[in-house]
Amino acid sequence: MIPVDLRSDTVTRPSPGMRQVIASAEVGDDALGDDPTVHRLEERVAGLLGKEAAGFFPTGVMANEVTIALYVPRGEEVIAEATSHFVDWELGAAGALSGVQLRTVPAPGGLLTAALVEGAIRPPGALQIRSRLICLENTHNAAGGRILSLEAMRDIRDVARRHGIPVYLDGSRLWNAAVATGIAERIFADLADTAMVGLSKGLGAPVGSVLAGDTALMAEARRLRRRFGGAMRQAGILAAAGLFAIEHNRDRLADDHARARRLADLCSGVPGLEVVDPETNILMLDVTRPGLGAPAVVARLAARGVLVTAFTNARVRAVTHLDVDDAAIDRAGQAIRQALSA
Repeated sequence: MIPVDLRSDTVTRPSPGMRQVIASAEVGDDALGDDPTVHRLEERVAGLLGKEAAGFFPTGVMANEVTIALYVPRGEEVIAEATSHFVDWELGAAGALSGVQLRTVPAPGGLLTAALVEGAIRPPGALQIRSRLICLENTHNAAGGRILSLEAMRDIRDVARRHGIPVYLDGSRLWNAAVATGIAERIFADLADTAMVGLSKGLGAPVGSVLAGDTALMAEARRLRRRFGGAMRQAGILAAAGLFAIEHNRDRLADDHARARRLADLCSGVPGLEVVDPETNILMLDVTRPGLGAPAVVARLAARGVLVTAFTNARVRAVTHLDVDDAAIDRAGQAIRQALSA
């Protein structure tokens, strides 16, 4: 039986329709600036986010790190939530590649507030480094796909403006926030100077993220993309997949959210397991049984044909996506009950 793969929404396979547009994509040399399909993708995303221009990146990590390099001089500081992707999942790239420091701010449920951000901003003076960028993540992966509200983002933006600090939105799963709230992506992105969206997570494209901001900044972002090793040639075959994903797979994210909710309900009441209520497509399950950690639960589930990840030693993560249907969710729920009762 084919495993139910809930390790991430990055494990999706291109659909037949997506493969068709990949095969027929019009291409050029993107490093030389003449791939027409890349241009169409960048223009489409810039429009969706309400920004002047955009740049296509092979990964969200590279887009994040290029943004840091754009805004933050070496030896200066970035403010980010303590469990954000910048902090936990980018292998110390900010320090290793750009020589900048991350000021990590623990926030309840992973959701920053204006008060927490203001408290983290360094006062001006000769004895401390300067706060140069505030980074937000929406949805917040480590918090279980939670949504940072417009109100919170607006308050943080106002604090940032008072201090003259730009705001960056890591919106790798911003599509999920938009579908869950009914608020357009551009409304969220309007509260940040620069924003990134992912194509290879919930939307199901095989590769890519898009960074958007003002025209001059995006021109410099493309230069830095090359420095970071991200210049691509006939990238239109990848951009075509991204365009297909945007046009065909955004609205159906609501199905992923419903299936995460369904799996949470199936896991509710299982002894030794605490369910973190999902807001979008990420379900966190905390293992509370003494002597049984998340890695052991992951192994038990794999033996039953369900693949999840050990997010921490005590937390299991399951992520719904377009390759997981209702029957697969029911299989996963049954396997989780069996694994915890073993």
